[in-house]
Amino acid sequence: MPSCPPREGVPDNGQEEHILQGRGIFAGVAGAYPRALYRAMGFTDADFEKPLIGIVNSWSEVDPGHYHLRELAAWVKVGVREAGAAAAEFNTVAPCDGIAQGRGMHAILPLRDVIAASVELMALANRFDGLVMLCTCDKIIPGMLMAAARLNLPTIFVLGGPMAPGRLPAPSTAEAGRSDARPREIILSDVKEAMGRYKASQISEAEFYEIECRACNGPGACGFMGTANTMACAVEALGLALPGCATLPALDPARAELCRASGRRIVELVREDVRPRAMLTQAGLENAVRVTLALGGSTNATLHLPAVAREVGADITPDTFDRLGRTTPLIAKFAPASRHTVVDLHRAGGIPAVLHVLAPLLAGAAPTVAGRSVGEIAAAAQVLDGEVLHGLDAPLAAEGGIAVLRGSLAPDGAVVKQSAVNPAMLHHVGPARVFESEEEVRDTLMARAVRPGDVLVIRNEGPAGGPGMRELSIPAAMLVGMGLGDSVAMITDGRYSGATRGPCIGHVCPEAYAGGPIAAVREGDLIEIDIPNRRLDLCVPPEEIGRRLAEWRPRPPAITSGFLDLYSRLVGPANAGAVLRVE
Repeated sequence: MPSCPPREGVPDNGQEEHILQGRGIFAGVAGAYPRALYRAMGFTDADFEKPLIGIVNSWSEVDPGHYHLRELAAWVKVGVREAGAAAAEFNTVAPCDGIAQGRGMHAILPLRDVIAASVELMALANRFDGLVMLCTCDKIIPGMLMAAARLNLPTIFVLGGPMAPGRLPAPSTAEAGRSDARPREIILSDVKEAMGRYKASQISEAEFYEIECRACNGPGACGFMGTANTMACAVEALGLALPGCATLPALDPARAELCRASGRRIVELVREDVRPRAMLTQAGLENAVRVTLALGGSTNATLHLPAVAREVGADITPDTFDRLGRTTPLIAKFAPASRHTVVDLHRAGGIPAVLHVLAPLLAGAAPTVAGRSVGEIAAAAQVLDGEVLHGLDAPLAAEGGIAVLRGSLAPDGAVVKQSAVNPAMLHHVGPARVFESEEEVRDTLMARAVRPGDVLVIRNEGPAGGPGMRELSIPAAMLVGMGLGDSVAMITDGRYSGATRGPCIGHVCPEAYAGGPIAAVREGDLIEIDIPNRRLDLCVPPEEIGRRLAEWRPRPPAITSGFLDLYSRLVGPANAGAVLRVE
């Protein structure tokens, strides 16, 4: 498809007049007003002659991924001041996908665009010379990336880092004899799967409670390769964060100096006039896509990287992931698809080591905020643990972790994390069980009314129909925990978590609310999934599908007031990034 033009009102990189905007705010007689207000916050005459750096902090007490960012912001400000600039901090919201599961999930994807707008408008209002983006989790990182692309002010990202894994004191009695017994190190995804195992009477109530209590071991992003860590790795691969920033554990003592160094570096970027659009190019974004594919990253990247690309006129779509995935081997797997966590990735050398492995496939000349090219960072790195990061000569799989399927059920595409699918389910034909919401399928799973071979179709969960394209990660994890991950598939116009494993296909387009073929599926219809051949088909004659859709009527809007009503009316399809649009 043709690339989108750059957003109006934002000049192309290199065409903007370089000025220190902060000094403009404070200059002359007119500057007395903002100077007076900043004096109330401790600024002095000397500060008014310095570059003004905005510290964009997504600190939150409702999200463990961002709970520690106040301390990180303080370290960043030390670095900014050491480099001779002034710092001013402001906040944006930071939701947690895990906490919002269920009804709260309607708000999560819409908040990505709210975050982007809030950062964009605050930066425009305050005329900062440069920005430091402090963020950790699923929608906050892409929202800030979208804002950085729109503003094109010198910007550096400081990622919050992964959470340390928890530990069980000893293997549980129920696990001790199981062939798939997990090690004593546990993370949040173990809680979701434990829900299914508890319901299937595979673990006791006491064991279930202990997993709940020990899984989250302090602040940071959940330790699996979910959307949070996927997007953090993508940011570093894009060159918008200093090397090592994405995977350094949240509470590692080295994070203090990394934050100070980032604060110093943003001042240099302002003086050098290095702007994010130098990194957000077609080549840079394709580097990020390849890193995502090679690490078995979250399918949600197929929403977020296209949304960022749209802001700069680059051509990144879900099909880009599928095209590049065919020549990008899978070099690592992380929980829940393996025993490794993102902390293990850091011990293996982090994203610099990943770049080192993938160097022959990457655009090595792409620049970074570190002042070195991607190729230079890759050349200086090495793999420190070959069990975590495999080489191109001996990958875990010949293709990357994400595949895009098409067919009579998904003419505009659907997305699956093929690296997390049992080989026995790469091709599957089974009868449809149709559900109109996440709650319906969750209740059916809890009632243990799902049969091996079934294909669970959950519709009206798309961007407009949900609204908000909810993440069905808990039903997916329950399915695996109940031992059905190698015999039952799930298909939805909603989405899944990066922590999802099993034959879970999301982002079906067009969605049911828009009259896509998923709206025509009936109980008992056969559905064929063929991931190697990239097919997803409703085994019903085309004329019958057409007849059903001709009789179909959209269900009444789920929400008829407030922001989500507006979002439902304006949001675009998942295969275009689910961005807000004005028609």
